[in-house]
Amino acid sequence: MSVPSPVPTEKGILQFLEICDSFYPQDAVEASVEQQRNWYDALCARLDRPLPPDMIFADGMVQRIPIRRYRPRKISTRTVLLYLHGGGFVVGSLESHHAICAEIADFAGAELVSVDYRLAPEYRWPAQTDDGFAVLKHLLSANNKVVLIGDSAGGNLAAGLALRARDEELSGVVGQVLIYPSLGGDVTAGSYVEMAAAPGLTTADVAYYREILQAPAGAEIAEPLNAPSLAGLPPTFITVAHFDPLRDDGRQYAARLAAEGIGVRFREEPQMVHAWLRARHMSDGARDGFHAVCEAIRDFAAP
Repeated sequence: MSVPSPVPTEKGILQFLEICDSFYPQDAVEASVEQQRNWYDALCARLDRPLPPDMIFADGMVQRIPIRRYRPRKISTRTVLLYLHGGGFVVGSLESHHAICAEIADFAGAELVSVDYRLAPEYRWPAQTDDGFAVLKHLLSANNKVVLIGDSAGGNLAAGLALRARDEELSGVVGQVLIYPSLGGDVTAGSYVEMAAAPGLTTADVAYYREILQAPAGAEIAEPLNAPSLAGLPPTFITVAHFDPLRDDGRQYAARLAAEGIGVRFREEPQMVHAWLRARHMSDGARDGFHAVCEAIRDFAAP
């Protein structure tokens, strides 16, 4: 018996889903990786927005890793924001999250560095976390304070980088912002069952992305929910979408952080679906959620 698809009712997010369906079919993971990337790039271009006024950005390299630096017209802090994009570790790039990164940098009044980490299946785990960690260490070596930010797969990477920085006793990570993160939850329980057929991302999609990444099961950097201890992690902001199989990953991680004495703020967007960041200019709920994300980032980055 098929499971009915849970659907939100907010007009703006329904419009967003219609646009997504017109560019990125629901069975996209069954297509070739090249086709998936073409669809994703076209969708991102359709939903893109002009950058904030006077935003400066430039591409560069850290070791062999491409990055993009954003500098808003007004810098109010020396803290640097490090952004890891989403896309299931398979799609996404500096271009796909270009406007999102620029808007965050502008709101926070901070320099932001976006990482073009290597993608699967050409590069399996731990290439993605190693790329992110190399950039993080580069920023920290210059005596910068850093806020880690990531959405979806990027939220997974950001959480893993916070754990790696803690374990290697690197100082300077002053916050982490995890946006509908994938953290290694049990795909046979909770929201993975309740929201198995959710619009935008299904539990089958999550299983596909895990399989293609080939991270070792139970490894705490790949699956932060499996970390034996979260003590020593920086203050954290987590936001999740109600209509998302990944919802309980964020819920559970927030609860564990709080139980272990880490300052944590948690939001669940009641009408949102996975990837709602892209709906921030057409959905009231996404707009409010994005504003809360930006406020948390600005607070962590404050001098």
